Amino acid sequence: MLNKILKNAVTIAIGGHIRPDGDCVGSSMGLYHYIRDNYNDKKVDVYLEEIPDKFYCLKSTELIRHEIAEDKEYDLFISLDCGDKERLGFSASLFDKAKRTYCIDHHISNTGFAQDEYTVADASSTCELVYQLMEYDKISLDTAEALYLGIVHDTGVFQYTCATPSTFRMAASLLEKGVDGARLIQDTYYEKTYAQNQILGRTLLESILFMDKTCIASYVTKKTMDFYGVKVKDLDGIVSQLRVTKDVEVAIFMYELETNVFKVSLRSKERVDVSKVAKYFGGGGHKKAAGLTMAGTYYDVLNNLSRQIEAQMMQK
Repeated sequence: MLNKILKNAVTIAIGGHIRPDGDCVGSSMGLYHYIRDNYNDKKVDVYLEEIPDKFYCLKSTELIRHEIAEDKEYDLFISLDCGDKERLGFSASLFDKAKRTYCIDHHISNTGFAQDEYTVADASSTCELVYQLMEYDKISLDTAEALYLGIVHDTGVFQYTCATPSTFRMAASLLEKGVDGARLIQDTYYEKTYAQNQILGRTLLESILFMDKTCIASYVTKKTMDFYGVKVKDLDGIVSQLRVTKDVEVAIFMYELETNVFKVSLRSKERVDVSKVAKYFGGGGHKKAAGLTMAGTYYDVLNNLSRQIEAQMMQK
């Protein structure tokens, strides 16, 4: 399948969504290594925003480009783990100039913005889809590590319902390539810095339960982030920790982008499709994991979200 996608393309750009997470970084670097290893006639570059420090364990992540040379144009732009062109961020201009565009994604909210695409909404991760396009015998250890990392992060270490039997089989086959799965999980998913644990602790301490204790919410202001010396990438995992609270159906975590503008992360268990909530406010994502950006005070945002969540809860 990749042979068909890459046909007639000599120069290839790979791009992913803003604020790249494990699946975005893993799929980008996995595809990068696979092309480098198996297509000597092609030149490939990866364009992503600054990635979390923990993902630099993957080989060649230091080669990721964080800005664009003015004269850069590519035969093919491959968008990974991105539901719409705007979420490509700074690399969207390369997408617009590319001779061909292709999208590989698993977001149910994908807008079909590329010329060609491979999108499967119920796939565990984009890494799973990228794996399906590869020939197993041609997957190197570097490729396998990147794909395994992405699968681990988007399945919550295989605990989410998106992790199907085929997901486990893929993960097992990647381990057979020599991936040290235990180390990758510990170093990139569980391990936190002291400052990350501090901000997590404060967020949990200041969280609130509402809607008969079926929802939990918390937020972090820019002032608080500055106090603890943390950046946006240090907030990874907080919403998932809120989600595991007993009897909670929906978890909401927000952090302040600027005064009265919040980036919102939503997670659910069974009763609420948070992708619909996010889409209503211009965001997107998956049934059980979605996000959006909204202006207003913390309580304004929470009230707006609550109305959409409650509407679904009342239908159950």
